Amino acid sequence: MPTLICDCNKTMPLQEKTLGAALGENLTLHSSLCRREAGDFQSAIRSGGDVVVACTQEKRLFAELGGNTEGAVSPIRFVNIRETGGWSADAPKAMPKIAALLAAAHLPEPEPVPVVTYKSAGRLVIIGELDDAERAAAMLADVLDITLFTQGGAGAQERRYPVLGGRIDALAGWLGAFELKWTRDNAIDLDLCTRCNACVVACPEQAIGLDYQVDMDKCTSHRACVQVCEAAGAIDFDRPAQAFSEAFHLVLDLRAEAAFRQHAPPQGYFHVPDPADPRSLSTLLELRGLVGEFEKPKFFQYKQKLCAHSRNETVGCNACIDVCSAEAISSEKSRQQVKVNPNLCVGCGACTTVCPTGALTFAYPRAGEQGDKLRTLLGTYAKAGGRDAVVLLHSHEKGRELVEALGRAAQLKRAAGVPAHVIPVPVWHTASIGLDVWLSAIALGATQVAVLAAGEEAPQYLQALRAQMDVADAILNGLGYAGSHFRLIQARTVPALDQELVQLAAHRPRAVATPARFALAQEKRATLELAIDHLVEHAPQRADAIALPAAGSPFGAIEVDKDKCTLCLSCVGACPSNALLDNPQLPQLRMVEKNCVQCGLCEQTCPEDAITLVPRLLTTPQRKEPRVLNETQPYGCIRCGKPFGTLKAIEAMLGKLAGHSMFQGAALERLKMCGDCRVIDIHSSTDETKITDL
Repeated sequence: MPTLICDCNKTMPLQEKTLGAALGENLTLHSSLCRREAGDFQSAIRSGGDVVVACTQEKRLFAELGGNTEGAVSPIRFVNIRETGGWSADAPKAMPKIAALLAAAHLPEPEPVPVVTYKSAGRLVIIGELDDAERAAAMLADVLDITLFTQGGAGAQERRYPVLGGRIDALAGWLGAFELKWTRDNAIDLDLCTRCNACVVACPEQAIGLDYQVDMDKCTSHRACVQVCEAAGAIDFDRPAQAFSEAFHLVLDLRAEAAFRQHAPPQGYFHVPDPADPRSLSTLLELRGLVGEFEKPKFFQYKQKLCAHSRNETVGCNACIDVCSAEAISSEKSRQQVKVNPNLCVGCGACTTVCPTGALTFAYPRAGEQGDKLRTLLGTYAKAGGRDAVVLLHSHEKGRELVEALGRAAQLKRAAGVPAHVIPVPVWHTASIGLDVWLSAIALGATQVAVLAAGEEAPQYLQALRAQMDVADAILNGLGYAGSHFRLIQARTVPALDQELVQLAAHRPRAVATPARFALAQEKRATLELAIDHLVEHAPQRADAIALPAAGSPFGAIEVDKDKCTLCLSCVGACPSNALLDNPQLPQLRMVEKNCVQCGLCEQTCPEDAITLVPRLLTTPQRKEPRVLNETQPYGCIRCGKPFGTLKAIEAMLGKLAGHSMFQGAALERLKMCGDCRVIDIHSSTDETKITDL
């Protein structure tokens, strides 16, 4: 796969021999690949193999040139090495990073995933004051089918669009499938109204506006309006309120308060609280393009058998529901699962980050593809002589724009730029990557993982990321890797990001001595095990157990109060991860600690309140082996001697029922028998009673 590099008119100190050695290629350095050296690009794309072009500035030009080149058959990939490294105060030292970025660009494209389809015929409802709504409608009516829902104001005399009115009861749905429910509770029927204005003139209280609705707070039941509207019959104060619903494909909401309060509203819904704001123009332009069929990736995969949400209608883990900014996840505790609405999901991936079991996984790209990229980046960086690598995760939109703006500022000597050891890695959303990938990056050779929050993240995302970072740092510090290895960078401006990266460069925590080479598994827990095993194996020092923060910890044990526990084993039945086990041979409660996800279902289920969660990471081999948490003597049937319960459980039951009127004499003794003997004893007693009666 040919790689074409260009120093952009000699503004980057690229070293083609160093880069070529790291990539295993003989590279030719260009200075004007997009202009007078474009022939080299055309020759490369006739080769048949994929071509990597180290320029995104002229991506459109290269694409057009490729389309006009006879015999061009090579797919073209683009990678930015200019703003991410070549334009920086550290540029002369950035060759290992640039080599890493070029190597990652050679990786195969992610495998396709299932898609979610939206269909919109352009049926738009505009909610707001009529004058504002009609102005917006005038810019959209040539491509969209518009209905107005009046919220007051004065509309045009001419009836240009259908107008609805009343009290909005509900608005739900998504692009192509919104449902608006309202109650028509006004005296004036807008369908019958001819806008003759006779009622407006006749009303002595001026209770009727040019939206042709009656303000009942002003109306004093004069009813002059009814008399002047006799011919049209549009006004009837005795008309009962009627409920209506109608389907729309798009919603433009001009009210001050949005109909959807979540951070990520449904696609197809647009809130413009100030129609006079010039920025509203971009919303109207976007609306014009939303006619047709649209697809997006189905971002998540869900495995119900791994879900720790509920058991037997008892709720344990709500992490994904609480963090979702689109309110796309709901509880189905009767089915022991959560439900994700793919039409509402915006692909942030925060649910997969906080999920302790891996029941929800991010599918675009898959974990294995993310791992291949990290392994290639860090491996090539180290091979080229790079040290103390920092992985900077940023979103593919605002984060990328901010990083590139920082590079341009560095070229103008207005910023330091991206440091040579900081490798920017674009992801779909920064909340989609969490503990498993972060720890894997450290195991693969990074010293730090930084996550850039550029202002598009929901507040709960930032809280979840901080909690996960606290857990990750606690693990590494407990293993002797000193320093802070994870950092959440909140920056919306170039100066703010520049300052954060300068501070990041000054901090060099301890790294793993021998980088790992494992591939990330699709299952989150499997990846975590690989990363932790490697970090434990090469740990500078190691405690047998590392205390972890309670918030967000996916590892831990439980403590059992043996004085309270009756070994009823309700906790075993509730455990979704097979961390808690019984023993078919003996009355025992056992635990495999590596399986525990700290969901709390055992704690919630225990009828004796005998269980307490202990967030920690056990680093000894015992974390993978069953160990006994509690055990007791079996209780043998007083008739046949067969064990059928535990001594403590039977004694507790006898103590509670001894004073009950139904459990006296023989009935109390039967509680000491196994099920079979209890039935035999009841029948024997019945037969003796019959004989006595005879």
